[in-house]
Amino acid sequence: MSTIKQKSFSNKNRILIKMLFRKFPTIPYIFKWTLMCSLIGILIGSASAGFLISLDWATNFRETHLWIIAFLPIAGFLVGLLYHYFGKEVEAGNNLLIETIHKPKQTIPFKMASFVYLGTIITHFFGGSAGREGTALQIAGAIADQFSKPFKLNSNDRSVLIIAAVAGGFGSVFGTPLAGAVFGLEFFLIGRIRYNALFPAFITAIIADLTTKFWNANHTHYHIDLIPNVSFLSVLYAILAGVLFGICAALFSKLLHKTGAIFKSKIKFPPMRPFIGGIIIASVVFLIGTTKYIGLGIPTIVEAFNEPLPSYDFALKMIFTIITLSAGFKGGEVTPLFFIGATLGSALSIFIPLPTALLAGMGFVAVFAGATNTPIACTIMAIELFGAECGVYVAIACIVSYLISGHNGIYKNQIIGEPKNKRFSFHQGNYLKDL
Repeated sequence: MSTIKQKSFSNKNRILIKMLFRKFPTIPYIFKWTLMCSLIGILIGSASAGFLISLDWATNFRETHLWIIAFLPIAGFLVGLLYHYFGKEVEAGNNLLIETIHKPKQTIPFKMASFVYLGTIITHFFGGSAGREGTALQIAGAIADQFSKPFKLNSNDRSVLIIAAVAGGFGSVFGTPLAGAVFGLEFFLIGRIRYNALFPAFITAIIADLTTKFWNANHTHYHIDLIPNVSFLSVLYAILAGVLFGICAALFSKLLHKTGAIFKSKIKFPPMRPFIGGIIIASVVFLIGTTKYIGLGIPTIVEAFNEPLPSYDFALKMIFTIITLSAGFKGGEVTPLFFIGATLGSALSIFIPLPTALLAGMGFVAVFAGATNTPIACTIMAIELFGAECGVYVAIACIVSYLISGHNGIYKNQIIGEPKNKRFSFHQGNYLKDL
């Protein structure tokens, strides 16, 4: 009798669950993506923590053993050899992730994660000027895509998984999970957001960030001590600053691609490109006698919030970063863009009557917004990093910078989903690389 009752009770439960799923069909979707995103979020967050700790070690060692910068050309040559002979299929980096989101094909090779990690640590260890976002995104994408087959994901779900991975990588490496989630939704398609990836992106970014914090990986803290009341005049100042940040972002993107093309056309053997680039960077560092413009440049970014910096700081960081990345060294563009934007904003405080720290914070995110075409993510990032009080100013700066930068960007495989200006509606659906 008890067995019959148990079976009857079990059948009723099944019927109730089926009825529940029929009434609320998104419940299986939420359950499925919560499980998957929790798993990849933990893995991505752990990888980001290990990467950040390694990066701190490499930076500290370089700064206490400056002679090692002399070996930057040899280090670049070795990284070039590694990618030339064993990593051609992952050399596209972030653009491969974007291409996979648009048109999922073969699984992203897991070696992308190990190659970009090794290449980035070497770049920073020996004195290149690069960031960390590119590495975090590629590690995250390579980890996540390994689960596409075990989870039996179709093309659409696989695209969502890569978007979620990007969100997790970005959110965990900068300690900004909300901005990371929106960045994953924004960065591959200009002017549009895929809402079917909304839940996975946020869950992955939050879990990844929590995991990175669990491993005690440090994030830099910034502070804006004075934010004036919003007025008609202060809004005009913010618009003016946004225009200048947008011009800077467009200039960086264009010069990055043009310099890369020059390296490729003039130096046919790929490993020789970072070798030559390394000679240029190392020579200039020893010539000017400072390491201010190599590595991440975090101390200078922090300084930009405290006092007006020289107007040439942003330009020199731009040159160092463009040569480093165009030559073939590995790392991201985003932290250098933070440096460029923060120092430019700091310098503008001499001419624009807004507080130095506020302008530095506006530049920090606005140049990044213009170069990556992600104004919403950058606005949210500023609020997470600096506090909600700066929201109006950073939003204006990010949106204006995004518009002014035009159809340019550091990611050539971005597709224009919605043109920034109706006059350029014929660009809709095109890749940035085709313009």
